[in-house]
Amino acid sequence: MNFIPYGTQCIEEEEIEAVTDVLRSSYLTQGPVTDVFEHTVASYCGVKEAVAVCNATAALHLACKALDVQPCDVVWTSPNTFVASANCALYCGARIDFVDICPETYNLSVDSLQEKLVIAEKNNCLPKVVIPVHFAGQSCDMKNIRQLADKYGFKIIEDASHAIGGRYLNQPIGTCEYSDITVFSFHAVKVITTAEGGMCLTNNAELAEKIKRYRTHGITRDASLMTKPSEGAWYYQQLDLGMNYRITEIQCALGIAQMKKLDKFIERRHHLAWQYYQALKVLPITLPMMHEACYSAYHLYVVQVSEVGTCDRKQVFDYLRSKHIGVNVHYIPVHLQPYYAQYGFQEGDFPVAEAYYRRTLTLPLYPGLTESQQTFVIKTLQEAIDGLV
Repeated sequence: MNFIPYGTQCIEEEEIEAVTDVLRSSYLTQGPVTDVFEHTVASYCGVKEAVAVCNATAALHLACKALDVQPCDVVWTSPNTFVASANCALYCGARIDFVDICPETYNLSVDSLQEKLVIAEKNNCLPKVVIPVHFAGQSCDMKNIRQLADKYGFKIIEDASHAIGGRYLNQPIGTCEYSDITVFSFHAVKVITTAEGGMCLTNNAELAEKIKRYRTHGITRDASLMTKPSEGAWYYQQLDLGMNYRITEIQCALGIAQMKKLDKFIERRHHLAWQYYQALKVLPITLPMMHEACYSAYHLYVVQVSEVGTCDRKQVFDYLRSKHIGVNVHYIPVHLQPYYAQYGFQEGDFPVAEAYYRRTLTLPLYPGLTESQQTFVIKTLQEAIDGLV
């Protein structure tokens, strides 16, 4: 059997035709197709503003800048995430800290957040921004996080890189009902793809305008924002130190075609997740738990290998890889990365995230995963565990 990755894109003729149409058009970057893509995602999510950018890391950075994160500020996020969720604060010169995760959902723990806020208030070091991460496609408990934000005065960036197409309290993830800004990722292994790409969503027009300006060098052509009257149609002003975080028309054409299939992709992911549950519930592993308030986008399907007998996560991982199954591990806790040691983080700081990391294993899950491939994954995982327990 050919190699089965943990995730991969689903590209069909519709996407190829859409990209080809752009290549034959007058615009290759920042044109009308970008506007359509932004409108399409905003409409799907029920949010007022959407700004497409080159990747989700850029989107996180822009979100922090739009919320005026400064070197004197503190930003908190989950340790169970990709490093970009924390790096975005460092790009702004801010200090970063983490909040341990819920042992059932693997998302940022509201209880741990509340405890940490009480201590931070006493020490006069409350965060300016908290970045909850919707791990594997399941929303964090945003309603309660919003209540804490209102009480303690911090802003919220939802890192929904895994979660487009998911729902929370029957509302689309991305509606920003409980946050200031939501960020999506359109990387190749994500729920939908633009090859690389990201997006910021918000209901705040001022924040959206800042993000648009920052993504294009801090430049504006809007005469109402300029410091003096425009000198002509060619005229522009740089008002901020921005970046070149623009997305291309090619990517957005791909994204529009993918958006048409988003609900079908999510339905397929749920079907495959159910198949895993039915087959694996008898094994000595922990399967993902879905909170009743959530409808996951199922970007990832993670299991935890039980610490019983001689069963070892690395041995299971290696066995499946030897059978050409591309299992993976999501994630090494960010605070354990060597770069973060300089900020004083060390093993033991966030024990729930660390315990989760030692046991977690990501199984293949993507719309193109066939029934026979999934059966092979299940059979091979059973062999690995039976041989080790």
